[in-house]
Amino acid sequence: MQTNTDFSTLDITNVAATWLEAHLVSIAGAFAVLVFGWLIAKVLSRWADRVLQNSPRFDPTVADFLSSIIKYGLYALVIATVLAQFGVQTTSILAVIGSMGLAIGLALQGTLSNVASGVMILTQRPFRVGEAIHAGSIKGVVQEIGLFTTELKQFDGLYVQVPNTELWNQPIINFNRHPIRRFELLVGIGYNDSMDKARDELLALAAADERVLSDPEPIAFVNSLDESSVGIGLRIWCQTGDYAELSWDLTERVKAKFDEAGITIPFPQREVTTRAGA
Repeated sequence: MQTNTDFSTLDITNVAATWLEAHLVSIAGAFAVLVFGWLIAKVLSRWADRVLQNSPRFDPTVADFLSSIIKYGLYALVIATVLAQFGVQTTSILAVIGSMGLAIGLALQGTLSNVASGVMILTQRPFRVGEAIHAGSIKGVVQEIGLFTTELKQFDGLYVQVPNTELWNQPIINFNRHPIRRFELLVGIGYNDSMDKARDELLALAAADERVLSDPEPIAFVNSLDESSVGIGLRIWCQTGDYAELSWDLTERVKAKFDEAGITIPFPQREVTTRAGA
């Protein structure tokens, strides 16, 4: 019994020694490829990460995501090259991995759509953290942009988390992207009031407020002829940060100024004629 065990051990040892002798060159080559390939992959991945992080076109979240893909892709290439040294058919392995990736992609289609939308948002930058936006039914200030969702603080102070797909697939209005914006005020005056006087009063109000920009210069115009009034418009430009308070102040001052100047802001009126029955 002991002799059989010795012979079995001896046979295994001989087979192992024979196999090592036959594949010594391949093992050495595979080890060299593994060591040097791993070092090269690490150097390249660090270089790619540094380039992406320093690029103004990429958000830090996108830079981390892309650098991770590059890093693990290089490592996968090194492992495939090592397996090829032993005669392993990597094409079949890649086919299996591809099939698994397709199945996972179909199962996580919605999630991957959010990731793709997140990458596009972070790359194209239709909005940034701290900017106020309006997209569909969503209005608020952007708090955080992630790969899956974007967090906003609504103007009423409520927190909202929006899937990136819902933001990317519709028009996005960014209230803070440009440094200046236009404000237009429309007010109705009576048909018996002077249009020239109303325009002059509006321009005087605009000129008296230092928040109103002189370039582009303010303009006042007749906007419409309505049933009960003549629509007079004032169009001005201001710094984006001054827009809200300036619009409130001017609206209030126009009412007070028109009252002082005797310019009426009429209520809707309708003339009704009754005829006596025959």
